[in-house]
Amino acid sequence: MIYKFKSKADGDLIMLEPQGRRVLEIIGKDAGPKGIITAGQIPAAISAIEGAIAHEEAMKKSAGSEGAEPADGPSSTEGITLRQRAKPFLDMLRRSQEAESDVVWGV
Repeated sequence: MIYKFKSKADGDLIMLEPQGRRVLEIIGKDAGPKGIITAGQIPAAISAIEGAIAHEEAMKKSAGSEGAEPADGPSSTEGITLRQRAKPFLDMLRRSQEAESDVVWGV
């Protein structure tokens, strides 16, 4: 499955299922085929993603100092961080927040 996120404030954003599902789960949304992040929910969504990024980076730093690989999520084995995966989505959320526009998918 592919997630196609849409907002009147930005161009469409396409994410593959594993990455889209992970971002939606981080912000507390059902990762179903259709959904909405209202303009009022965007600040909390941004905060949740930024918190998850900080947590992942702290885990990697901690694991790096111990000489072991972290085993807490798909990005630990892929080499692509959550920060890299979520940046386009965060950019969309920020633009949508400025424009007071909802973000939808599957519609």
